[in-house]
Amino acid sequence: MKSKTLLGLRNTPTLKEIKYNYKALMKQWHPDKHPDKEKATQMSSQINEAYKIIMEYINNYEYSFEEEYVKKKTQTPQEWWEDKFKS
Repeated sequence: MKSKTLLGLRNTPTLKEIKYNYKALMKQWHPDKHPDKEKATQMSSQINEAYKIIMEYINNYEYSFEEEYVKKKTQTPQEWWEDKFKS
């Protein structure tokens, strides 16, 4: 199972969303709290591995601060509004 799918993430999650989903899943599947300890141990291991993969990707991602790239990836408040609400 893909890490993104396992953690229930959309295609462009924020770091806050990644951490929130991870914590919620670990709370749900914690072996000490789940009735099926064997299944919970397996799931918590998979969840931890998925989180580790995603966090390693984030920590090693190379950002570009070239003006053209930044302009392309950011929007003015007006552009954001138009993207969200323009018919």
